[in-house]
Amino acid sequence: METLKKTVGENLANLRKEKKLTQLELAEMFNYSDKAVSKWETGETLPELEVIYQLCEFYGVTLDYLTHEGSKEDKKQFVKEDTPDVNNIAITCLAGSVPWMIATIIFVYLLVINSIIYYPVFVWGVPLTAIVLLFNNRLVYRNRTFKFVSLSVLTWGLIASVFVTVLYALTQIIWPLFLIGIPMQVSLALWYISKKRR
Repeated sequence: METLKKTVGENLANLRKEKKLTQLELAEMFNYSDKAVSKWETGETLPELEVIYQLCEFYGVTLDYLTHEGSKEDKKQFVKEDTPDVNNIAITCLAGSVPWMIATIIFVYLLVINSIIYYPVFVWGVPLTAIVLLFNNRLVYRNRTFKFVSLSVLTWGLIASVFVTVLYALTQIIWPLFLIGIPMQVSLALWYISKKRR
């Protein structure tokens, strides 16, 4: 059993390093402490079965990959093909379409009931879609680049939504609102770069 723990631990450590993640980053993704991840990788303990399954899914390998010794090349039959999961893509698209369905319903309601053509409701679909995709990314993909892009779209989408809403309501020039987005975008870019280099 000790040999199995060591083998699983070494494989988990190699897979994590291959993904360029620290023990703390991996621990946060799976809601564990970095000490727990350290114990898994040193072979002191094994993760629970459910966590092992989640780790295999995350790394794109089978359980056999974790329990066999050797290099990645030696165990390539245990590496899952890197094809996108059609089900996850469909769920992501469906989730991303919900804000647009809501915006359309509100637009039609205002048009039919109150005879108001309120197009800013569609602009609000952009930041709402970014929020939905951020949650979906956290649950399914855990992709840093996707997170960065979604946060950027959320930032500029919120600014544009407020701008269009106020402009529509007050018909005043409020373009300086977009200046707020510049330091926010710079902060996001610096956060992305700093996380990537660790």
